[in-house]
Amino acid sequence: MTGLSRSATGADRVRRQGASAVQADVLDRDGLLAALRDTRPDAVIHQLTDLADADGAATDRLRREGTRNLVAAARAAGATRIVAQSVGFAYEPGEKPADETTPLDVTAPAARGALVAGVQALESAASEMNTAVLLRYGILYGPGTWYAPGGAATAALAGDANARFIGYVVPDSSVTSFLHVADAARAAIAALDWPAGPVNVADDDPAEGREWVPVLAEALGVAPPKAASGHVPWARGVSNDLARSRGWQPSYATWRTGFASQMADA
Repeated sequence: MTGLSRSATGADRVRRQGASAVQADVLDRDGLLAALRDTRPDAVIHQLTDLADADGAATDRLRREGTRNLVAAARAAGATRIVAQSVGFAYEPGEKPADETTPLDVTAPAARGALVAGVQALESAASEMNTAVLLRYGILYGPGTWYAPGGAATAALAGDANARFIGYVVPDSSVTSFLHVADAARAAIAALDWPAGPVNVADDDPAEGREWVPVLAEALGVAPPKAASGHVPWARGVSNDLARSRGWQPSYATWRTGFASQMADA
């Protein structure tokens, strides 16, 4: 197994975890072609984001241009399968958790419209591979995420206007599905044997913000914000029935215990 990072530090981190590593930037098409030509993978797992500075536009660009370059390089290197990280919060508004037959929110305006367009571009490009499994993840929490102790969600919940965070931590009736990063990784490996198409990957417990925000705040050691009315129409959560039917199940079945478990990992 070979991991790719655009920085020497990231490549070293991959090696410390027992894999080989190459350094390349997916926005550098020629460099990426060379890297994959040398490693000649059978399959590619695509987990590209650029959220360190809470820059949604940078991640949208990675989804569009980076995925396009990665698919071209993978095909040139002889790979036939891709497992790509998509998102489970790009579905159109609705009253129930979305399943994979639910349309994406293609008429969404402004910033959300850009996110959905980026997701569409990612999934379309990935689908040019012989087999493309599109993992529509819930909101990721756990080590290294915004929702871990000391992460950006802590600052946002504490009212820090300078927090580098573009999540939604309002205790209203908007529904969110969560996913621990360890369960996300397990799904990505399992998906190397799955048939093509989109698959929602989230825990078993879609919940309203007025339920999960206070629990997160307590786990992070900050005061919870006051309860709010209303909801964001597209925030509906997802059903994980398809992923479960393929044998995957979350080790962290609910954020109710998963948030607290982060303290032990801190």
